[in-house]
Amino acid sequence: MQLTDPSSSSTPSSTRSWIVHGLAAGVAAAVAFGAQAYLFSRRSAKFRSRVIGIIPARFASSRFQGKPLVHILGKPMIQRTWERAKMATLLDHVVVATDDDNIAACCDGFGAEVVMTSESCRNGTERCNEALQKLGKKYDVVVNIQGDEPLIEPEIIDGIVKALAAPDAVFSTAVTSLKPEDACDPNRVKCVVDNRGYAIYFSRGLIPFNKSGKVNPRFPYLLHLGIQSYDAKFLKIYPELPPTPLQMEEDLEQLKVLENGYKMKVIKVDHESHGVDVPEDVDKIEHYMRQRNLC
Repeated sequence: MQLTDPSSSSTPSSTRSWIVHGLAAGVAAAVAFGAQAYLFSRRSAKFRSRVIGIIPARFASSRFQGKPLVHILGKPMIQRTWERAKMATLLDHVVVATDDDNIAACCDGFGAEVVMTSESCRNGTERCNEALQKLGKKYDVVVNIQGDEPLIEPEIIDGIVKALAAPDAVFSTAVTSLKPEDACDPNRVKCVVDNRGYAIYFSRGLIPFNKSGKVNPRFPYLLHLGIQSYDAKFLKIYPELPPTPLQMEEDLEQLKVLENGYKMKVIKVDHESHGVDVPEDVDKIEHYMRQRNLC
């Protein structure tokens, strides 16, 4: 798999085909709902016209303190993420949301707009919501771009924005193929989806799990990527929803959405995932970037 070169604005055919495949199921579902659903989706598409990308960044990560400021081949990771987000064509605006003065100062240094948020935010979704309220501007879609995905492809950002047009979706996200060596890594979140492209479950464990207790090399396991978009109205509701048992057990904010009965659209993309979860991941991503001349 090959990532888009940062200097290129073209969409790789593999990424484009995966995104189209993921959106096709949503189109078929809209047709099945009939004329009423069609009219609703048209109204939704018109309503969802302004899109903001928010990069939540906190210093006090339990697994990697100060992670947004770690340098990736000479640039802070938060800067690399911001630069990739700025390449997306469907984002009207991009900001960083943080509760840390050092992160804010770093972002000011490379020209990113910063929204200061409280330390009480329990996850990135709540931080995005607070940032949106403080901005005081009208946005219809909010894209949560995780700051530890410094090589996120702009086409994936655009893809999950388009996926949110599904008439019953309030949330959308992306998955890619899971590498066999990551199957038992709890830092690599797995996902299963239904036949219409909606999320069924997320887990830090391997899902699905078979009777042998071993990884099946022929099964297409899915890895969740650290990016998601929300209908802005739903984002205001999310912090008011009480924590749910599965969410707390897995420590995954997406599960609170599913446990409360909301629909989450998932697109499948061809992406060589290199997120940074722990300090050891920095060397891996720098090696990857040198190999592919992505410095």
